[in-house]
Amino acid sequence: MTGKIKFGWLSPVIGNRWSDQQPIVVYQDEHILPTAMAHFDSLWIADHFYGFEFKTDPFLEGWTTLTWLAARYPNVQLCHHVLGHGYRPPALTAKMAATLQVLSGGRFTLGIGAGWRDDEYRAYGYAFPSTKVRFEQLEEVISICRLMWTQDEPSFEGRHFRIDGASAPPLPDPVPRICIGSSGEKVGLPMVGRLADMWNGSFCDDEVWTRRLGIVHASAERAGRNPADIEVTTTVERALPETDADAEQWVEMLQHKADLGVQHFVLDFGHPKSLEPVHRFIEQVIPAVYAPR
Repeated sequence: MTGKIKFGWLSPVIGNRWSDQQPIVVYQDEHILPTAMAHFDSLWIADHFYGFEFKTDPFLEGWTTLTWLAARYPNVQLCHHVLGHGYRPPALTAKMAATLQVLSGGRFTLGIGAGWRDDEYRAYGYAFPSTKVRFEQLEEVISICRLMWTQDEPSFEGRHFRIDGASAPPLPDPVPRICIGSSGEKVGLPMVGRLADMWNGSFCDDEVWTRRLGIVHASAERAGRNPADIEVTTTVERALPETDADAEQWVEMLQHKADLGVQHFVLDFGHPKSLEPVHRFIEQVIPAVYAPR
């Protein structure tokens, strides 16, 4: 696709009472995605192990699911929304990312964050340290990933993690971009500015969003980076348009966010059961947001 603004599709991995306990991504793969993915730039999958209302609801593992979709939809970019770094050892994360980048033909972005769901960490027997420590760990994870993607036998000795000759052949070419998901103004957003190729941030209101984007850009400048090199994304959870009026509201909302610096929308439409609103979004919303103002 061409144009300044990109559109990503977030496909839910959960199954619940509204989807007859079938994981929504499975339904979408059969009925929705073959049509939608011809018009979207990216495909996103969340990284959790069980749902939020009932732990017994089906909930597919994120990395396995995204790998399955990578094979089924060969023309879109791929990203997690976002990985909790504490769910997998850093070197394993780096190796898995390198492998998916190679197998997908260079379409993978490593979406990652400091993690936040303490009950899930503890249920699976993972340590859940303080926010400060988790962000320290995240910075080391990113360092390890980039070393393992670019060096034959890298070593790293950090405060929290270490590797010693952790080879990850074949080295991915190009190396995956890194998307950091964070909205923390003291630690997370400055890290985005220093280290990320893409930022996925929460859009609360215009004033807060503008301040947070400014923190990212200022941090990038202090690190000697061009702020324009960081792709800015936000996630929108909203049902697809059912009417022309709905489509107009979508256009107004997305264009407003684009005017405030959003370049890539990650869209969670929930569980659409018909292609009609998908076509409406493709035909009425996407071209209007792309159109020059």
